[in-house]
Order: sequence, then structure tokens, then C-alpha cells
Amino acid sequence: KNSAKAMEKELVTCSLQEKEKIAIDRSQIFQIPQQKDLETKVIVVLGKAGMGKSILIQKICQDWSNGEFSQFEFVFWFDCKQISLPEKQYSLKELLLDFFIKPQEGSKEIFEYILQNPDKVLLIFDGFKGLHDHENFPRCSASQPEKDLCSIKELLSGLIQKKILNGCTLLFTARPKDKLYQFVSKVDKNIEIVGFSPQQRELYITKYFEESPYGDNALKLIKECEYLFSHCYSPVMCRFVCFLCETVLEMGEKSLPSTLTEVFLKFFQQKIMFMQTDVTTTKNQESLATLARVAWCLGEKHQSAMKSDLIPSEEVKEFALKYGFFLPFAFPRHSDSEEEEFGSTFSDFVIQNFLCALHLLLAEELKDKNLTKYLSFLSKKKKPYNWLDLMPRFLAGLIFLQDDPYFCSLSNEDAKQSTKKQKTLLKYIRRLQISTLCPERLLELLRCVYETQNNYLLQHVALRLEPDLSFLGVVLSPPDVHVLHSILKRSRKEFSLDLRNSSIDMQGLQALVSLRNVTSFRASLSDTVSLWKSLEQTKDYELLKASTEKFVLDPFKARTMKDISDLCDLVEMQEMMMKCVQEASGCTSYEIPAIRNLRKLEFALGPACGLQGLQKLVKILAAFPSLQHLDLDALSENGIGDEGAKSLSEVFPTLTSLETLNLSQNKITDLGAENLATALPSLSSLKTLSLYNNNICDFGAENLAKVLPAMTSLRVLDVQYNKITGVGAQQLTDSLRKCPHIKNLVMWNPTIPYGVLEHLHQLDSRISV
Repeated sequence: KNSAKAMEKELVTCSLQEKEKIAIDRSQIFQIPQQKDLETKVIVVLGKAGMGKSILIQKICQDWSNGEFSQFEFVFWFDCKQISLPEKQYSLKELLLDFFIKPQEGSKEIFEYILQNPDKVLLIFDGFKGLHDHENFPRCSASQPEKDLCSIKELLSGLIQKKILNGCTLLFTARPKDKLYQFVSKVDKNIEIVGFSPQQRELYITKYFEESPYGDNALKLIKECEYLFSHCYSPVMCRFVCFLCETVLEMGEKSLPSTLTEVFLKFFQQKIMFMQTDVTTTKNQESLATLARVAWCLGEKHQSAMKSDLIPSEEVKEFALKYGFFLPFAFPRHSDSEEEEFGSTFSDFVIQNFLCALHLLLAEELKDKNLTKYLSFLSKKKKPYNWLDLMPRFLAGLIFLQDDPYFCSLSNEDAKQSTKKQKTLLKYIRRLQISTLCPERLLELLRCVYETQNNYLLQHVALRLEPDLSFLGVVLSPPDVHVLHSILKRSRKEFSLDLRNSSIDMQGLQALVSLRNVTSFRASLSDTVSLWKSLEQTKDYELLKASTEKFVLDPFKARTMKDISDLCDLVEMQEMMMKCVQEASGCTSYEIPAIRNLRKLEFALGPACGLQGLQKLVKILAAFPSLQHLDLDALSENGIGDEGAKSLSEVFPTLTSLETLNLSQNKITDLGAENLATALPSLSSLKTLSLYNNNICDFGAENLAKVLPAMTSLRVLDVQYNKITGVGAQQLTDSLRKCPHIKNLVMWNPTIPYGVLEHLHQLDSRISV
């Protein structure tokens, strides 16, 4: 507990809202502005499994060997699957010069040079799951961590804490954890690999079949199966789909499987059952069942590698190596006299996920009713199998594919058992309270049900979806969008979708927005405007108009300069659409409903960008005719100051609907209060004005007091926690007598004697003490 609490201080949470899509070149990965040369640099490359993180690392190493990244004299690359077995310990010297590469001579001198020149060293840890598992991340307690034996996590802890090799560059690759990323606080740069765009998918498939006679047919065949094509956004999935497509075309077949489960059933069948005798088939079935058990045992521990001598039998090991399900590797030896040890790791995360699902289905000790607990849409108290994220989908798919000839070739399970398991799953989902599921679990339910391709289940789920569906902050990959689209299409309900911070791509956004029963949606402003610009360029005016009618913006919270820029782009979009409408119909006016209906705008850019952002915002405020609530109070304090107050006051006459103006905690002084007071009477609908916790003194209070009688709509004024004394308080009280419309004046200030404020309250009960 104590170590976990201590570690929490060194972690920060980076939410998806803080991400911006900026493409970077490979050469820019190690460029860190304002970084001290003598300190350890930590770079994290995030990406779902199969996104190409390891390929990127290989390319970096290749580029370095060809003379690029010349700032590094040494590059060490470690596959964390191989080095993070719990029973293994290393010293830094062993890890670098025994595990990675063993110099023929001079290893002592080389290691001393590395210790003296850490800035010339790049250490790459590929697939480090410890970034998520921070609660069990131990501190490095070794007295001489460079030479003492430590676990890999202790070594990494020492590197990150700068106790070991301070000044080196650390590059981690890791999987993102749900919608939040847990990082060590000292991370200098975060990069995410998001996969292939539709154009890149086509390019990959074309290159794969470049020298194949099936090239033209392959791309057409894959694109026709939209679900599989959507999975091709992941490079590893794209490779599997291409392999299967090649097999299908060679066999003279004319269609691809419709689900991911079918793809891998066919993949395994083609790999190990092709042209086999009955005896060999039985042996392979037994070996596959044993391998599936190994996959599950490792998967439960979040591992994909093991020592080779722990594999149940030589026969299973040979089977796994022969068909490419395992890859071998060697462990470093602590001394030359030790016997060399070997390990094996699953060649691919998808293969391990599929084998885990197969094990759950074939394991005799698992009763049918227990299968459902391994699905990820359970109650909030149960932890889903995040690390085996594809396993639940494969499990649901396999339950409904047990009479498939490909499944029968992998297993000798009887038909009665399969029917029983299907009924168990049907009954479980029928009883499931779908409306109570959080967005992540609802999405997992949709994925699993889609893999079954059972019409009853698909229809059942579609009819029980809530009309308001929020995927706020939940990453929607292209396959997720396809699944969501196909299930929404089955329902007769009308839906409202919240897709903000979901990283949805433009094609996915267009697909969901174009559904007739999606009547309103919220999405990232920049993505929405990009979609509209794309529709305008392709002259799809019908969908452009429909999507603008469906888009919802209210309430809008600006947190970054980009949010303000996006809002400006939206206003520009309205002007562009006005021209289109005018040309098409001769109508002289057009308002995007989202702009017309925006009622609440919150501004929270913080002190660094507060003034700059506000000055940009005031130029477009007049475009929002229904704006009722403008909130410039933020926890981080925007600090717009007097200059910001002046800029804002200049547009007051255009804000005819504004009812609440919150300028709390903005470092406004008497000068800003004077500018505001001059323009405040033009806010004809203003009911609540808050100037809480600014730097307004008596002169500012006097100016506000002068204009209060003219502000006939005002009901509440808050000027507490300023620097107003009894003099300013008296002036406000005198003015209040002429303002019967005001219900409450809040003006407690540390500079007003309590007795004076109490006396003023007795004179007028509307003054809060």
C-alpha cells in the first residue's frame, strides 16, 4: 500500500481530451524542446496491440545502423515479453552486454564507457506493460543497481527515477489503458500510433498482392466485406486478412468470412489441418488443446512468454514452433559455466487471444454457465480481461460456430454440448440489464454479439439500446464503428450519440451521422467541421444539410486554444454554407442550428492562454444569438485581467440574450471594472453578474454602483473576495436603494470590517453577510 501511494506522486493522468492529432515524422521522435541535456529523457509510444509499435522500433534501429540518430552511440532494444519473467533477475551490465549482445572482448571497458556517457545511450523497452501496472511497480532498492541483481521492474524504476544511467534516453512502447493513460510523471513526450487510414489499408493490400495473380480480385474481395476491411486499420489484422484472402482465392472460393472469429477458425484450419491424415489430425487436436491451455495460463498472468522447459511436452513445443504459433529466444547466462536457457513466446497477441477462447470452450472442468463470467460486459465489480481484449469476442463467436466444419476439424466436441452453450449465452444476454452498462461494457457487448452473427441476439440488443448513447472519451476504432452502425440500423428507435473524444475517424463519423434514426449527435468540433468541408467538396449537399441539422454543441467548454480555433472554424463554416444556400435557393440567410441554439459557453484556458484565447473568442461571440450563460471562471484561473475585460465589454451590445456572466478569479482591477461598468447596461437580459475574487477596490465599486440602477434586468451581483473597503461597500448600498429589481448583493470582503457589513445588512437585507 505504502509503495503504491508513494508511486502515485510520480504518476500523472493524461486524458484523451488533451490529445491533438498531429502527425510526426520518424526523425522527430527524439526531438524534445526545452529539455535539459544532462537529464534522462523518457518517451512513450502508445498503441493497441498489433498497431506496429515493434515494427516502428525495428525501423528506428535500422535507421540508426544506417547513420541516422547519430546522437546515440549505443542502442539497446529489449522485448519486454522476454525479459520480464518474474523469476528472472539481472544487473544492468548483464542486461546490456549479455542479454542484448555479448561483446567478444572488452565488455568491462565498454560498460564503463556507457556509465560515463549516458547521453549517448538509447534504451528501448518494447511492450512494457508495467506502465499500466503502476501499483505493483517497485522502487529500486539495490545499493549498486548497475552491478547488483534486480528484477526488470526494479531496474526500470531506477532508470526512470534517474538513479541509474541518468542522462540516457528511454523509449517505451505500451498499450493504452482504456480511456486514460497512466504515465510516470517525468515523461517528456507521448506519441500514439493510430493505425492505417482507409487509403493506407488499400495500399498495404495492394503491396501484399503485388506479385500475386489474385491482386485485382483481392482488394475488391476484402473491401466488399466491410467489417474485415475495417479491421485492416490494424497492421497485424490486415496481414491476417490478406493471408486468408490469398488462401480463399487459391481454393477458388468467392467470399470471405463475415466475422473475426471465422477468419481465425479458417486461419488455424489452413495452418494445421491441410492435407493431414486422421491420425495426425487427432494428434494436432490434442496438441492444440494443450497449447490453448498454456495460452490461458499465461494470459491470466498478463504474460505471453515462458521458459521452454515449462512447456508440457516436447510434442506440443514442436507443434507450436512448426506452425509458427511460438517463437524461441535465449536467456542471458550469469556466467560462462551456466547452461544456456531458452524461452518461447507467442508469435502474435491475436493467436494467444484466440487460443484462450478455444481453451475456455474445450476445458472439461469449465461448466457451461461459468463461460459467461469471462465476457467483459459483467457488473462493475468484476474486472474485465483487459489484457486479453479480443478473447471475449472470440469466445462469443466460437459458441455459435461449434457446428462449423472448420471448428469440428479443430475439436472433437459433440453437437449437444455446443447447443447447450449457445442456450446459456442467449439466456445470459436476455437477462442482462443493457441500460445499466457503462459505455465501455456496452461497446464490448455489441462486439461480442456481432461476432455471434445470431439474428435474434442482434435484434434483441438493438431494441434494448437507450436512445441517448454516450461514448464520451471511449476510443471507437473503425471495427467498433462498423458494429455500432450495423446494430443501430436494426433498431426503429431514434438515437442521440455523443462521440466526443472518441478518436472516431471521418469515415466512421459520416457513416453514423448518415443513419436516419440518428437524430442528433455531438462530436469533436474539428472532426465535424472537417466532415462538413469534405461533404461540401464532394457536393453531397443533402447529407451536409442533414448532418448540420443533427449536430449539437450546447453546452460548449473551451479548454485549449484549439477549441477556440475550432469554434471560429464553425462560424466560418456557417458563412460558407450561407453562400451555398444563397446560390442554390436564393435564400439570403442560413443558420447552423448548433450555432443558433448555443446557450452556455464555458471558457477554461488557464493563465497561459486566457487573454489570447478570449481576444479571439470575442470576435465571434456575436454569432451566437441565443447565448445565455458565459462562464469565464476556471479552477486554473484564466487571468484575462483588465485588457480582457475591456475586449469583452466592447461586444456587450451584441449579447442580447446573455443572462449570466461569470468573471470570477480573473485578476480584474478598478480599470477593468470601469470598462465593464460603462458597457454593462447594454446587456439588456443580464440577471447574474459574478466578479468574485478579483482585485477590485473602491474606485471600481463606485463605477459599478453608478450603473446598477440602469441594469434593470439584474437580480444577483457578486463582488465578494475583492479589495473593497467600507467606503465602496457604502456606495454599493446607497445605489442598491434605487434598484428594487436586485434580489441579492454578495459583497463580503476581508477589507470590510465585519461590523460595517453587519450594519449594511440591517439597512438592506438583500446584502449577504
